[in-house]
Amino acid sequence: MPTRINIRELLEILDHTPRPQNILLVGRHGIGKSQILTDYYSRRGLSVVALFLGQMSDPGDLLGLPTREASGGHTVFMPPHWWPLDGRPVALFLDELNRARPEILQSVHDLALNRMLAGRRLPEGSVVLSAVNAGEEYQVSDLDPALASRFNIYELAPEIDEWVVWARKNGVDRRVVDFIEHSSTHLETSSPGPDPLDKTPDRRAWVRVGELLKPHENVTPLLQKAMAGIVGASAAVAFVKFLRDTTRIQPEDVLLHWDDKLEAMIRATSLHDLVGLNRQILQYIEEQEPKFTPAKRKKIVSGTERYIEFLRSGKQTEVVADFINLTGREDFRKAMGVLLASPTMMNLLTDYIDKVKL
Repeated sequence: MPTRINIRELLEILDHTPRPQNILLVGRHGIGKSQILTDYYSRRGLSVVALFLGQMSDPGDLLGLPTREASGGHTVFMPPHWWPLDGRPVALFLDELNRARPEILQSVHDLALNRMLAGRRLPEGSVVLSAVNAGEEYQVSDLDPALASRFNIYELAPEIDEWVVWARKNGVDRRVVDFIEHSSTHLETSSPGPDPLDKTPDRRAWVRVGELLKPHENVTPLLQKAMAGIVGASAAVAFVKFLRDTTRIQPEDVLLHWDDKLEAMIRATSLHDLVGLNRQILQYIEEQEPKFTPAKRKKIVSGTERYIEFLRSGKQTEVVADFINLTGREDFRKAMGVLLASPTMMNLLTDYIDKVKL
């Protein structure tokens, strides 16, 4: 079995892996293997060339077409459309490696070992990457052990929090992210049914649900059917039920509309849901911060202080500790800037850090 890693570990491994070494990611579809690799190398100035090997029907798609050399009359291969003619290094991403035809894989051997293809060498500093699906539910072939040995192989198993952070950062509809944070079992199905046309949720599918919902304030029966075609009927029903739950505490209510009814609701809320509410409060501040007037900013800070003091008075120590830990995360940097304007919050944070040190 390949070594299992999460996204944070993958990024650190990529930082430490010399470019002459090849990386192969194993994992189910929809977890972001291709996107993570593309984003990582794009940020480092490499042009990412993605080749879907499973769609190639002829080696010429990879090698280029043969032609006769003008001077000696020998057969040579013209550079394929994707070849970097400018001599700059690239990240060559060989997707669907275990779906490729055997004649395609023969060419990949030389590419993975020597960075050579049909007598041409990839520019110095290029990297070779790949990603495959693995499992009985996929129609794939076993990789030749000699080819597999030329890759550093890792099974990518992203954590729920990693997807939530990514989704918020990339503007996925807040309703979708709040639902997954509250009901993480619906993020993906690890064991799809026997019928490939029977939809089940995955990370990529929830992004599409967010795109579908973004223009709509309310979920109509037609939109629910449309969502069922993306993530499956069971997940769509659970999502709509979550949205219609009038007993669910909203971050806006905590920060701006505190009353006795809300206090009673918080007292009756489970530890798990309060931890989720912490994240929703900080995300609300993070998203809305650019729109705050001075008066609203002051009210938001006051509402946060009141919420924390209420938790402390109820001896919800774990929830308070979780909230303070969250304020140190990079994805809540704007929210932290708002809250640090409060001496009360600053003292609370300092007191907590001092106790942790002890």
